[in-house]
Amino acid sequence: MTGLDILRPRLPSPLQELSDPRFARHGLRLLLKRDDLIHPELIGNKWRKLAPNLTAAAGRTVVTFGGAYSNHLRATAAAGRLLGLPTVGVVRGEELADRPLNPSLARCAADGMRLHFVDRPTYRRKTEPDTLARVLRAAQAEDAYVVPEGGSNSLAVRGCRALGEELSGRADAVAIACGTGGTLAGLAAGLAPGMRCLGVPVLKGGFLSADIESLQRRAFGARCGDWTLDDRFHFGGYARTTPELDAFAEDFEHRHGLPVERLYVAKLLYGLVALAEEGAFARGTAVAAVVTGRPFP
Repeated sequence: MTGLDILRPRLPSPLQELSDPRFARHGLRLLLKRDDLIHPELIGNKWRKLAPNLTAAAGRTVVTFGGAYSNHLRATAAAGRLLGLPTVGVVRGEELADRPLNPSLARCAADGMRLHFVDRPTYRRKTEPDTLARVLRAAQAEDAYVVPEGGSNSLAVRGCRALGEELSGRADAVAIACGTGGTLAGLAAGLAPGMRCLGVPVLKGGFLSADIESLQRRAFGARCGDWTLDDRFHFGGYARTTPELDAFAEDFEHRHGLPVERLYVAKLLYGLVALAEEGAFARGTAVAAVVTGRPFP
């Protein structure tokens, strides 16, 4: 085996049907697309988005971006350790540099990622060429391969198209929690005609639709697939939870014996239960929820 094959990803990921009365009483089937089982360390959409970028890096140092609790930073750091690639994580929040590392950043460091902290105004401008060049110089990584925040670029979007292809003919509707929108952009493009895709943003702001359309245009030349977003289930924004969401996730775990990641997956599942109660899906619909991660640590 060569390249990323040495990591033995489990592809296609399993599709698991659950018996849940909250869906059954509305004539719906609930399926879980278990992308959390693709690889023990490069979990879910992180594998699908990182794999093509790691191949493109061709052994160079990989620089990427994220907040203090970024799943993407942890996945990139793990990939670097597993593949012997140097990695640099540009972290939002210069003030964090003088504080003890939280468990997420500590895992990154333990996996060999060199952390470079930047102030928040600079972080917001990180996609501007001049700002990016300054950040790379300061991080001593001018010749590195750059992966954007969340891993969402054209390579990643095209890599996520396989997720839609794996689900084609297996469900009527597919739902996924969205951060930067790259996974949904590829997933929707890979679905068979007649299937629809629902995104549940985990950030506030209502900006994601334009971002997803832009990602699709860069990756495929046009908007593609039948996809919509429902912005009601962010529970206050990224990395925010509430007692209500925690109680829902604990109940789901108890019902089905599955760990539920809180920042993305719990919000997705909560949203689907609410939508089922609202009659958003016609009777007889098979709804596949993409499990993109699992609890950390």
